[in-house]
Amino acid sequence: MMKLKMSKHTSARKQGRLTKKIRIRKTVNGSPERPRLCVFRSSSHMYAQVIDDTKGVTLVCASSLASDSKETGKKLAKFIGVQVAKKALELNIKNVVFDRNGYLYHGRVQALAEGAREGGLSF
Repeated sequence: MMKLKMSKHTSARKQGRLTKKIRIRKTVNGSPERPRLCVFRSSSHMYAQVIDDTKGVTLVCASSLASDSKETGKKLAKFIGVQVAKKALELNIKNVVFDRNGYLYHGRVQALAEGAREGGLSF
């Protein structure tokens, strides 16, 4: 079981997201057959990784920092989803488990998931 220690300076909003993250990660695990597609978003950037949890290895990653796209918001998130799907298909990864990382499945997180589905991943 994952245990998270938060400092007294951690905001209530971040504490809520981190407790949801722990609850989600109890059931969502990546395997070699179905690795985990993990999403992280900050106020200005977005990151997506395909992770094999049995080995603890990141197989594929894509982010807004590495992209040359001038898009922002949902369009950028969709572009990142397509990029991570393209890289995963090159490694013969077609099925993944989606880990929203405590974020609501709405907005940029939803756009990234839709982009990954359009790119060829199934979850």
